[in-house]
Amino acid sequence: MTAQDVVAAYASRGLTVATAESLTAGLVAASLADVPGASATLRGGVVSYATELKSALLGVSEALLSESGSVDPEVARQMALGARAACGADYAVSTTGAAGPEPHDGKPVGTVFVGIAGPDGTEVREYLFSGERAEIREAARDAALSALLEALS
Repeated sequence: MTAQDVVAAYASRGLTVATAESLTAGLVAASLADVPGASATLRGGVVSYATELKSALLGVSEALLSESGSVDPEVARQMALGARAACGADYAVSTTGAAGPEPHDGKPVGTVFVGIAGPDGTEVREYLFSGERAEIREAARDAALSALLEALS
């Protein structure tokens, strides 16, 4: 599964995609944009690395962020919904997690949540990746791309 597969699948159906990224900081959107013809499907994305931007730009509940922190499945769900709305996309994917080297919001390094929002609702997947910071971020990107592709099946 590659970004090229995602772009081809969405473009062939006339569907659009948006991203909301925290720990991946734009890796998902950049991977999609690297594919020739991505403009047919990629609407845009929001990199909300700072916690307060998740609320300000994506509409994530401030109370949720205060109570649970940013590494949380409901945060991932709300991020995806916010990106879908902000970018006017058919589907949106979000990534939030702890890439290391230290735990984040009480979650161990490697904890990642990927959210998907589409016309039929939302889904959140939880992962525990191992490796160095860059490896965890790349694994989160790959999980987000897989989730986008699987959302169509």
